Amino acid sequence: MSNLLPYQRLLVVGARGLVGQGVLSAFEGDADWSVTALSRRPLDFPTEATHVAVDLTDRIQTFETLSFLGTYTHIVFAALHEKEDLIAGWRDAEQIETNVGMLRNLLDALEPSEHLTLLQGTKAYGAHLGPMVNPGKEWHDRPPGPNFYWPQEDLVRDRANASGWRYTVLRPQIVCGLALGSPMNMTLAIGVFAAVSKAMGQPLHFPGGDAFVTQATDASLLGRAVRWFGAQSGSDNETYNITNGDELIWRSVWPSIAESFEMEVGDDRPISLVEKMPDVASIWDELVRRHGLKPYSMDQLVGKSWQFADAVFGLRGGQDTLLSTIKARKHGFVDCIDTEDMFRNQFAALQSARILPI
Repeated sequence: MSNLLPYQRLLVVGARGLVGQGVLSAFEGDADWSVTALSRRPLDFPTEATHVAVDLTDRIQTFETLSFLGTYTHIVFAALHEKEDLIAGWRDAEQIETNVGMLRNLLDALEPSEHLTLLQGTKAYGAHLGPMVNPGKEWHDRPPGPNFYWPQEDLVRDRANASGWRYTVLRPQIVCGLALGSPMNMTLAIGVFAAVSKAMGQPLHFPGGDAFVTQATDASLLGRAVRWFGAQSGSDNETYNITNGDELIWRSVWPSIAESFEMEVGDDRPISLVEKMPDVASIWDELVRRHGLKPYSMDQLVGKSWQFADAVFGLRGGQDTLLSTIKARKHGFVDCIDTEDMFRNQFAALQSARILPI
């Protein structure tokens, strides 16, 4: 361990979210890095990073806050604005402009001296607009249709070319982790659904539609990918798909998910979790009291993830969404995890933290 002050400075933008927490975990305990966690709201998890609060949609506040932070060698941009109607918002002009504006405000106030990581996902292959070409590969043309990824990516490319720093674009899908209140966290959506079902004396029914093949990405694995590619000069200004390395068919992993909650597997019972779960919020509140859990409401834990779960479970029709990770492997990033192990580990961590009941 070096006795010198850290010469590498990392700014994690959107630090409270799924990706942000995964990135922070990848740098935790490394004395060679000075890490700042940027988010609009206070952090709700322990970290060695220094927290700075800022609302990136407020241009004046962004400039006033970031002007005091100094220079950062690396920036990870994982901030995200979502509409109340999550799925429809992905095609909404205002939502697109807000996300682009947040990145523009950041870069106008502060650019990295060495490297920036930008996060995308399967919307880069048009999965939010209709069936995508499988597997999605990084060299595929941009599909037509609304998408905030492209103006963000163009902005990063222009700034990097003008200022001389490097960038990497990473494309995970169905990122799963420990973030509370995330609009797209399947781990907490499934965990709360399972706990409430068990409390009602039910087996773990599958609430989705017909089977299809997809993939997931562990937030911690994604954090390690962010760190790895940020250090690789040979991967300058490139795009990489990042997934766990296997495929995900929900019914195939359902038995191991049920096992995490000591439940039997039920039959298929397609139902909208958006519509059902608010009606059983009082059951969750009773679970919190009975098991001595941390006093989070169902909405505080899951938020818009019920909308995401309905979509990801294919309630109203699913589609295969596969990403090729060959390019990342060829460039040397070979980290992987079995998706069933990912869910087991994350459920256990949330149970240990008294977020979910055992």
